Amino acid sequence: MTAYDDLMEFTRDTQALGQVAGRLGWDQETMMPRGAAPQRAEEMAAMESALHARRIDPKVGDWLSAIDDETLDTVGQANMRHIRRSFERTNKVPAALATKLAKVTSAAQGIWAEARAADDFKAFAPTLAEVIMLKREEGQALAAGGDVYDAMLEDYEPGTTGANLEAMFGSMRPVLSELRAAVREAAPVAPLTGDFDEGAQMKLTRQLAKGFGYDMTRGRVDKAVHPFSSGSGLDVRITTRTNVKDPFNCFYSTIHEVGHATYEQNIHLNHLLTPLGNGVSMGVHESQSRIYENQIGRSRAFTGWLFGQMKDAFGDFGVKDEEAFYATVNRVGDGFIRTEADELQYNLHVLLRFDLERALMAGDLQVSELEGAWNDRFEADFGYAVDKPSNGVLQDVHWSVGLFGYFPTYSLGNVYAGCLNEAMRKAVPDLDANLAKGDTSAATAWLRDNVQTHGGLYEPREVIERAAGVAPSEAPLLAYLKKKFSDIYDL
Repeated sequence: MTAYDDLMEFTRDTQALGQVAGRLGWDQETMMPRGAAPQRAEEMAAMESALHARRIDPKVGDWLSAIDDETLDTVGQANMRHIRRSFERTNKVPAALATKLAKVTSAAQGIWAEARAADDFKAFAPTLAEVIMLKREEGQALAAGGDVYDAMLEDYEPGTTGANLEAMFGSMRPVLSELRAAVREAAPVAPLTGDFDEGAQMKLTRQLAKGFGYDMTRGRVDKAVHPFSSGSGLDVRITTRTNVKDPFNCFYSTIHEVGHATYEQNIHLNHLLTPLGNGVSMGVHESQSRIYENQIGRSRAFTGWLFGQMKDAFGDFGVKDEEAFYATVNRVGDGFIRTEADELQYNLHVLLRFDLERALMAGDLQVSELEGAWNDRFEADFGYAVDKPSNGVLQDVHWSVGLFGYFPTYSLGNVYAGCLNEAMRKAVPDLDANLAKGDTSAATAWLRDNVQTHGGLYEPREVIERAAGVAPSEAPLLAYLKKKFSDIYDL
């Protein structure tokens, strides 16, 4: 065997152990008994310690030194790029710090959940301060004198920086704010009213998951407080949630997570349990979930079909026709929760988090000031006050588990989705005719072939540029949003 073969065999075992660790996290969110939390924290820490030891094993460095990348094919060179990047980054973080972070964030997740349920930010603040202290320490080790937040972004969107994102978001914010203000001045669209059986919601949501290409022989749908997707390859699981008053929460959370899940399921199986066997970045990942949820799932054509399915499931639910249903699905309304926000306002939620977490990492904002800063920024951006912490600073799980640098990838994913949607519609001219019949296969096949199958073969921006034919830009997204909401609200 060559050095490359030895390295890849070692890497496959590491990838497999990482999948096991991910399954522990899935279980913690879905089925784990509450009393198991302290033990699970120890288990997660032990797994992270074992994984960290493998990632910094000197043998990996020896193999990397012995391999001439120029002798490898495109796949081999891409594997080497990922392995080398991971090895160099991981070696910058002391093993004791990595283990402590895993233990603290596992416990913090439970503390956050209890604080959220009690609407008590002060109960979570000391734990959050500890997480931030450890993440700063990690970021400083990774940055090696550079920008700490940029170092964190590398974990989620290699190649981007806080300054790049600030410029992009800075050009988006005034356009979104102006469009939002115009919509709020227009005649409002009525929300859904009445009760929608949660069992019927789950039945239809599983139908939607399958309809968007989710392979249930390699996945499952469960319920959790915060919907998510977990796993890759042959075992990719999703969660959703139900609300008797709001079936859209269930349906579109599911479609969103199916976008993530089918990305993982559709990566070429030759890449299974290799560095190329996962989505290349969270921005590209989010592009899949958002284009499934919004440009496909909330399109006029698809909602026309969904209207009929909802009538079959719930009977007459008070919406008169397909056009009224399309407006209801895309209704712009007041709300505190990012995951429930409409397309128009969603990015404003993300920009708030991006600015706050960047300030936290820079030390310009202290945890003791965070709730007030959140509330002030929210009221300035949305025009009304946060009523309770679970609708504000405690609503997201991300900071409790140390995912600093993750939030901006949501909006970056929206930007990428705008580029992909523009290209997809040019490539599939009969797309809407298919969607009107509930047939998403042409859209999902285009995304599979142009984005998903590659996994980590290319760098994030290259994936989008190859698929869309142009460099990523916020312009297609903004044009799409202007057209859509001007049409709905007759602006």
